[in-house]
Amino acid sequence: MKSYDPLTPPEPEEWLSMDEQARLDVVEDFHRRARISLPNARVHAVLHAIVENQIALGDEIPVHRTVQRLMLEGLDRHESIHAVGSVLLNHLSDLLSSPEVEPDVDSNAPYYAALDQLTAKDWLRSR
Repeated sequence: MKSYDPLTPPEPEEWLSMDEQARLDVVEDFHRRARISLPNARVHAVLHAIVENQIALGDEIPVHRTVQRLMLEGLDRHESIHAVGSVLLNHLSDLLSSPEVEPDVDSNAPYYAALDQLTAKDWLRSR
């Protein structure tokens, strides 16, 4: 993959076959070419790449269907990635600030529940 456009889903196999640095590079390159000013381009690219990785997993986790639903609610794919990324950031923050999780507890369950609750309306209101 030579370029990335968050409005167009990359082929999952092609995306996942790329090394992580290459994924970050194409995401950063897109934002640079689009002249999108970011406070931290690397962190932004990391979030994009994580969400794209999760989308590429298909129905294995709820990210792909959440992005699809947000698009049906009126967000474009790029905005949907940002919305999911914001939920992911909140989840990671919660994980880092909470005591150790029980070994038998799925630490991703709150993330998946938050994705199920996420709406385009709520995302647009929060920006």
